[in-house]
Amino acid sequence: MKIASWNINSVRFRIGIVEQFLREEAPDILCLQETKVIDGDFPESPFRSLGYTHVIKHGQRMHHGVAIISRVPVVEDDRFDWQANQEARHVGVRLPNGVRLENVYVPAGGDVPDREVNPKFGQKLDFIGRMTDWAAGLAVPTILTGDFNIAPLESDVWSHKQLLDVVSHTPIEVEALARLQAAHDWVDLGRHFIPAPERCFTWWSYRAKDWEASDRGRRLDHMWASRAVAEQATAHKVCEPCRSWLKPSDHVPIVTEFAF
Repeated sequence: MKIASWNINSVRFRIGIVEQFLREEAPDILCLQETKVIDGDFPESPFRSLGYTHVIKHGQRMHHGVAIISRVPVVEDDRFDWQANQEARHVGVRLPNGVRLENVYVPAGGDVPDREVNPKFGQKLDFIGRMTDWAAGLAVPTILTGDFNIAPLESDVWSHKQLLDVVSHTPIEVEALARLQAAHDWVDLGRHFIPAPERCFTWWSYRAKDWEASDRGRRLDHMWASRAVAEQATAHKVCEPCRSWLKPSDHVPIVTEFAF
């Protein structure tokens, strides 16, 4: 089974490259973040025409939004309010083999890494805290994937020194993510298959005139798994060429293959 995750930054605006990705990569399941569409306006037809007949969505007008698109049966969706304000940032399903698949879009956290002057940063840390409490009580084999909006390792950013005070790579965020990882003994599949310090980025800003030449990337998108599930993972890759497609997202898809 191939499971992909992609912050698409508006599924309707970028439906063309989503279809292109599904044709070329053919994942069994695609987890989308930042869909930016209410459930009633979600573009299901293009997915169904490609054989992805199971569409689990949790949308919100103009902002946020997540969805799980599958060509294998998925059931029993849940929607956790880790933001504690009803933003559409999570949706989860159970796969045919009983494994849980949780798709999450962690808040970006604003520009200033100080919860006293920037409430958005505090909301991000609290979000991770609620996820950590949830993970500590997990008793079901689980895959946790999505846009975590944190690049935890020094080699997960183009310049560790220059980004230490930049939201997404600050020590307080990295420590919060480490607590989340420890709460369930998650295996970071990206770094399992692409060990640090090997270069591994999933996001490049739109601000760069030539994203590829400047290569100021960050690894913000992740796929983690319970240890028993991770033992069945056989491959993982970052689909970097998608960043150069027509009307690209600033994120690219990640794909993990499992032997189930």
